[in-house]
Amino acid sequence: MRLIFMGTPDFSVPVLDALVAAGHEVAAVYCQPPRPAGRGKRERPSPVQSRAETLGLTVRHPRSLRTPEAQAEFAALQAEIAVVVAYGLILPKPVLDAPAQGCLNIHASLLPRWRGAAPIHRAILAGDAETGVCIMRMEEGLDTGPVLLRRTTPIAAEETTGELHDRLSALGAAAIVEALDRLDALSPVPQAEDGVTYAAKIDKAEARIDWTRPAEEVDRLIRGLSPFPGAWCLAETERLKLLRSRPVAGTGAPGQVIGTFTVACGAGAVEITLAQREGKRPMVPEDLLRGFRLPDVLG
Repeated sequence: MRLIFMGTPDFSVPVLDALVAAGHEVAAVYCQPPRPAGRGKRERPSPVQSRAETLGLTVRHPRSLRTPEAQAEFAALQAEIAVVVAYGLILPKPVLDAPAQGCLNIHASLLPRWRGAAPIHRAILAGDAETGVCIMRMEEGLDTGPVLLRRTTPIAAEETTGELHDRLSALGAAAIVEALDRLDALSPVPQAEDGVTYAAKIDKAEARIDWTRPAEEVDRLIRGLSPFPGAWCLAETERLKLLRSRPVAGTGAPGQVIGTFTVACGAGAVEITLAQREGKRPMVPEDLLRGFRLPDVLG
């Protein structure tokens, strides 16, 4: 099919690769404009822009799709369909209506659960047993469109958001190729009105660990915010990011270090298996604790 691809971050790159490998004609790639990054604040292209340019594809990164000029340029591509995954801009109705067969979105949750910006983080934070991807026909509401195809996957007990992100990206890539192959045979299923939840963007204020919470909640916070933005605590005056953990048996005052790197919670304890000091790389406890002494209580 002749299609327009719309995506920006790392999550979208395997999808673009899969569409190209499947033989679809990518008329243009839309992504967010380059952003200042790094110490020098040089403009850095998004992962999708970098990959699209490597593939020799036409790249566009308008700051808005609400202008008549941007909408006319989009329509002039005469695409049969648009594939959207973590693009970052709202698509107005003239854009949604421009492709002959509309716009399909790859959403990293089992809709209608976790509509919105951070479905992978929220699934782990909430302790969901499973998640997946949905291929949804887009409409003007926030992730409200009918679902053409869904694929589920369990969330492993010690899985982090980073690991689940990569698995769902690959699952979404396979699912959209399948959906395009079977498009005429798929029947859009309206989303249920019950069970709607919203995956709000992660606020950095959520990342501070509250050791008075039960161990299961602390563990989910650590895994759910790993690798970004990273759940953190204070080791005296130094901020320590905790990136991997598991709940374990143990008692003590909340925040008390009761083992090599096991910390008591409001109920139970968590064993930290990966952490990061300020200005250092992530390390397993044996490496991190060489030359660094944990205080008796973490803040």
